[in-house]
Amino acid sequence: MWDERYSSIEYAYGKTPNDFLAAHFGRIPKGNVLSLAEGEGRNAVFLAKHGYSVTAVDSSVVGLKKAELLAKEHGVSIKLVHADLSDFDLGFDAWKGIISIFVPLPSAVRKDLYRRLQGALKSGGVFLLEAFTPDQIGRGTGGGTNPDTMQTERSLRAELPSLKFEHLAELERNVIEGGFHTGQSAVVQAIARKEA
Repeated sequence: MWDERYSSIEYAYGKTPNDFLAAHFGRIPKGNVLSLAEGEGRNAVFLAKHGYSVTAVDSSVVGLKKAELLAKEHGVSIKLVHADLSDFDLGFDAWKGIISIFVPLPSAVRKDLYRRLQGALKSGGVFLLEAFTPDQIGRGTGGGTNPDTMQTERSLRAELPSLKFEHLAELERNVIEGGFHTGQSAVVQAIARKEA
């Protein structure tokens, strides 16, 4: 599915970073950052331009090739990893930041990923996320129709028990990200830190 979505010459979700990330990236300590399901590179390239060492992981070879082109266009370097998040090794005590921007994983895969993610963050490291909530279903502005791949404040608190949430909110906002995420949307936004 994702190779097909990224096969157009256009960037499916645009070339500019996610609004929430762009507003709050400074909360992530400088250093190694992992971008989950990065797709075509817009968020990884943005972080690299701001001095982070970014690893972008995605299951789509087509998306990663476009991410590489976008990085060259902006004169930055990002590390690209082709992998499935269900078995990708995040490492341990490895990342100053991990970002997840609209990553629609089945809950069983997500819960296992989040379990591993908590150990992969360095002390003081930050997890930054924006995701659709189940209230998004039926709006036609992105996110699909499966509530199991969506998140809420409650699910995030339950699935990331060792992190301290510095920001956690469900809200409606106008998302404008390429042709697939455009319009009034129901989202949850989170910034969580691994305490020393």
